[in-house]
Formats: sequence, C-alpha cells, structure tokens
Amino acid sequence: MAIRFDKREAVYIQVIRYFKEQIAIGKIKSGQEIPSRRELAQQLKINPNTVQRAYKEMEEEGLIYTDGNKPSIITEDTNRIKEIRESLITEAIDHFVERITSLQIPKEQILQLVQSKLNELSKESEKNHD
Repeated sequence: MAIRFDKREAVYIQVIRYFKEQIAIGKIKSGQEIPSRRELAQQLKINPNTVQRAYKEMEEEGLIYTDGNKPSIITEDTNRIKEIRESLITEAIDHFVERITSLQIPKEQILQLVQSKLNELSKESEKNHD
C-alpha cells in the first residue's frame, strides 16, 4: 500500500480518500479484509492514532465495519460503494470546473478539449492492453 502524503491536508483524510479511490476503481473489493490499524500504521510509517481516526471515520461513513476483535472489512453495501464512486467523480468535476472557470474558456472549447483528452486516454489504454 503506497500513499503519497500531501502536507496541506490531514493525513487521516488522505488515508480515507485512498481507501475510497481503491474501492471505486475495484482494487479493494467489497467484503475484503483490510490491514489492522497497527499494520497500516507500520506500512505507511504514520502514527497509529492517525490510522485509528481514519478507520473510525470510515466506520461512521459506512465504508468499513468491524465486528468485535475481528479484522475490519470493506462494506458489501453496493449502494454505499456507488455513492462513494459518485462522490469522488463529483469532487473531481467540481475541482476541474473551479479551475477552468477562472481561465474564461468558452464551454464549447472546454467540451472539445475534454473529449479530445478522453479519446487520447482511450487509445493509450487500448495500446497498453495489446
């Protein structure tokens, strides 16, 4: 597990975002066991209290659940996973729109540039799968 930490944002929030992103792209599956708080702290070289805070918040959000002394598990609630994915998409779009709006580029040009980039990425993806 590798997370590049950004000093501008709390580490526990970055840990939560990492899990959400990994779930959204299917690298972490619903029902999958995740490392213990201590194990994750050692892997990431961060304070165990930071991991504890991230796990507590993920439990409150319904992202993971812990049954007694058993390992924490990713939710199997498909609706919750769908909500996480949609939230990440909305967050990315909001960030993009906020940044692009300040450039005062016409909407048609933005849409054209986005479509062009998506086509380019699709072609690269096809090459990598060959």
